[in-house]
Amino acid sequence: MSANHDPASGSLAAASGFDVLSDVLRCVRLTGSMLFLVDARAPWMSWAPKADAFRRVALPDSQHLVSYHVVTQGGCWAGLRDAEPERFEAGDVLVVPHGDAYFLADSPDTPAAYGPEEAVDFFRSMAAGEMPSVVSEGGEGAERAQFICGFLGCDRRPLNPVLDALPPMIHLRSAMRPDDRMGHLIEFALCELREPSSGGRGVRLRLAELMFVEVVRRYLETVGGASAGWLAGLHDPLVARTLALLHASPARHWTLEALAAQAGSSRSVLAERFAHFVGQAPMQYLTQWRMQLASRLLAEPGARKVAAVAEAVGYESEAAFSRAFKKCVGMAPSAWRLRGAG
Repeated sequence: MSANHDPASGSLAAASGFDVLSDVLRCVRLTGSMLFLVDARAPWMSWAPKADAFRRVALPDSQHLVSYHVVTQGGCWAGLRDAEPERFEAGDVLVVPHGDAYFLADSPDTPAAYGPEEAVDFFRSMAAGEMPSVVSEGGEGAERAQFICGFLGCDRRPLNPVLDALPPMIHLRSAMRPDDRMGHLIEFALCELREPSSGGRGVRLRLAELMFVEVVRRYLETVGGASAGWLAGLHDPLVARTLALLHASPARHWTLEALAAQAGSSRSVLAERFAHFVGQAPMQYLTQWRMQLASRLLAEPGARKVAAVAEAVGYESEAAFSRAFKKCVGMAPSAWRLRGAG
């Protein structure tokens, strides 16, 4: 980082107060979710293959699938299939953002009781509503554990900065505290899962989304001191103000000079600090975010014409927009619309 820190960037508030995280979560379309409770007795092992193996049967309208699990009773070992396991206690959360294969078990040495095909069949049946919301697993041992399983679909292309900023696995400790939002959400989810009632499926779908958003917010608290990354950038006053400006007015004809003036910085300091945290130049980030907005607009039912989408994201020329979209996404806007969001 440069020693030429811009004094004007010392404010802790974003320039407009715009909620960048909410904007990103809205625009990457949390498109579907699944939530159920596992009641396990030793010996037991619950595992899932890579998300691409079952995403289309579980959440077929989603580009990507995120898995998270909340231990609500007892303890277990968990982790990615090819990594060292970690110990999880009641209240801990396991998040697998990038679709890696993972497991939870009473012991790291407990063998799997089912194979990949059985795992995919399970998710197909759960998504079809053919399985109960509480699933029993394992043997008849005295040691018992319970955990909520959540699966959430979202967009990954062209740009999902939240997802890109997350590591392959997140272990959040003691997330279930009775005095905070996550604790209340977990208690609500447990009540819905244990005592199904009319409209419960819709409630569980919304709960899965809310719990994931709260997990991201909680993880955001842990990266405040990180040296780089999009989420860490939200803690940096200048980068946070710049992101707020871009997300609040993505169609504006921004230049680096105008952006720096609005953010209260010199162009050189803004360019250096933004690239340090976000990993790319502000104008490059803006282009990719515009393409994300455009991809969502193109995929909506009864979507506007390409020219109207181009104008909505800041392009005066349909041809210029089409070139930028194809360069970023790998296909023309019309082809993206035909393939849908899948």
